[in-house]
Amino acid sequence: MANSLSDQLRQQNEASRERLAPDTLEVMDRAVCDLAASGIVESSLGVGSKVPDLSLPDATGTKVSLSSLLADGPVVLAFYRGGWCPYCSTELRALQAKLPEITAAGGKLVAVSPQTPDNSLSTSEKLGLAFPVLSDEGNRAAESFGLVFSLPEALRSVYAGFGLDLPAANGDDTFTLPVPATYVVASDGTVAWRFADADYTKRAEPDDVVAALRAL
Repeated sequence: MANSLSDQLRQQNEASRERLAPDTLEVMDRAVCDLAASGIVESSLGVGSKVPDLSLPDATGTKVSLSSLLADGPVVLAFYRGGWCPYCSTELRALQAKLPEITAAGGKLVAVSPQTPDNSLSTSEKLGLAFPVLSDEGNRAAESFGLVFSLPEALRSVYAGFGLDLPAANGDDTFTLPVPATYVVASDGTVAWRFADADYTKRAEPDDVVAALRAL
């Protein structure tokens, strides 16, 4: 039996922590704790809320609107940080594996990140994704869900040391990212189910997403 996404992410995190220096881990852990303490998850769009309409380009530059997707049924909306994030890649692969069940439950799956369309296309091709990967320029859509935060200066230096160039990935120099979050949006535009966590190593379990769709 395949490991759950939670198990995969936990093993991934444990392996990563073994490789990193203590001072680096301290910076990263502090950033997670500070973000959690900020209350961003509690203040973000929750169950029962009406979602704002989104109109974002997919990996080929074609605009996709949330309202048009909802016209055909519920939508699973997964906000992720970017293809450069290994935890995001693991999550996207897990969602791809569950795509047949998501579709069978009547849902449409879309993923959203602040990456440029070119970088989104690279992510989609690399991971073999068969669902739309949308580019949220400037995190405007994520901001409307209350999910956006600014990367602390100390963490920017850590990421740069990893060789991560966020301005190049996102096409701007804001250093803003979304808290990873997954929404099941009912066809009437209300949030039926949500998972969000300030700890970027924790993501929605795809089986829970499918269960939420079946419960609609």
